[in-house]
Amino acid sequence: MRYTAPGVTIDQRELVDLASEFRGDVIQPGEFGYDDHRVIWNGSVDRHPAVILRCASVQDVRNAVGFARRSQMTVAVRGGGHSFPGHSTCDGVLIDLSPMRGMRIDPIRRTARAQAGVLLGELDRETQAFGLAVPSGIVTHTGIAGLTLGGGLGWLQRKYGLTIDNLLSVDLVTASGEAVTASAEQNPELFWGVRGGGGNFGVVTEFEYRLNPVGPTVVAGPIAWPMEDAVDVLRYYRDWITDIPDELTTIIVSRWIPALPVFPEDLHGKPAVFVIACWCGPVEDGLKVLAPMKSYGKPLLDLCEPKPFLTHQAMFDPSFPHGRWYYTRSADVSKLTDEVIDIAVESGTAISGPLSSYPIFQLGGAIARVDEDATAFGGRQSGHTFNFAASTETEDGFEVQRDWARQSWKSLEPHHTGVYVNFLGDEGDDRIREMYGAAKYARLQALKREYDPDNLFHLNQNIPPA
Repeated sequence: MRYTAPGVTIDQRELVDLASEFRGDVIQPGEFGYDDHRVIWNGSVDRHPAVILRCASVQDVRNAVGFARRSQMTVAVRGGGHSFPGHSTCDGVLIDLSPMRGMRIDPIRRTARAQAGVLLGELDRETQAFGLAVPSGIVTHTGIAGLTLGGGLGWLQRKYGLTIDNLLSVDLVTASGEAVTASAEQNPELFWGVRGGGGNFGVVTEFEYRLNPVGPTVVAGPIAWPMEDAVDVLRYYRDWITDIPDELTTIIVSRWIPALPVFPEDLHGKPAVFVIACWCGPVEDGLKVLAPMKSYGKPLLDLCEPKPFLTHQAMFDPSFPHGRWYYTRSADVSKLTDEVIDIAVESGTAISGPLSSYPIFQLGGAIARVDEDATAFGGRQSGHTFNFAASTETEDGFEVQRDWARQSWKSLEPHHTGVYVNFLGDEGDDRIREMYGAAKYARLQALKREYDPDNLFHLNQNIPPA
């Protein structure tokens, strides 16, 4: 007997054999839990896997990869399911790592080991119990796997670097089903590639990180000004950040003030420009460093104050819930020139919906001090990352917001210097080559030929082996 889904066929005898030695769950359409486990964070992506393999162990992953390889179907690998373009699901075989949530924290050695299904907020809670942290992202229900393999932008990056700069090793299952470890000592070329090369080389099942002293109290939060003041605010901000210490990382956000309890009700829906800060050093020092920005002009609100790091890490969660429709276009720029600021303000003014927004991430600091060739990640010398994020509750109005993101990105195009892989959509091979540059791309292709010569893992920002 064979099960047939659109464009795919599964041999049920093989599936029964797989299930007999599988610790996790093997779920097909129509079975209990299928609809719960097939959906991902981005509601605009609606796919129906022929089978969902919810792995509970490394051996499950090895068996799942073997089954997927024999089936000759499209394969998706899911950690937290936060891929903007929807690469964490497909209409073929979905290898779901979300049940693998084990963690081990060593506060003496200052290391953490975390399985691939762990979410950022879960890792933060475990590490902050010891006053430690891994530099990671800005939405706590993001999975550590995809975030790490693409680089890892976040609130601690200027002090401690990207997530990959704190990665000590990975355990990985290759396309052939082999379990390998990659680190500076073991398979160092593979370790180079997984730090920025995404999921091209196999299924990472566990990450080992270096931990850094953070908090538990940081000086953090948003300061907002009316959108009509944005040009002056951004020019002042540009000058202010020229000599701020690495302990401070900032993100500019343009959007309508969201209807959340943390914001005064009379400001809900008002177009605004935010400077959102996170200072991870001594509190008194942070208040002094932030004072000029906090006192500039006439802010609509100022919620930048001492607070638990865990509280700040979850600040963006209500703005990016599961199920909304999301679309992004992203690019790096070298600096905030007057022309770039004018374009940024025009894009902010053109926002026409309550959920669309765009952050401008401040880079530099520890990111730029790592040699460009030390990891596969590209763009260490960029000054800022723009991410035009269109969003709606449902399909209604989505096309209008998506067009805004595309046009904003196009307006900035003369100033593009690269793109962050985790913000890249399905934009074609040329964008991927541009992102890595010719030398890194060739090196990544050589790795792909060695570890995935048939391109089994192609549902990603793909680097073909040929």
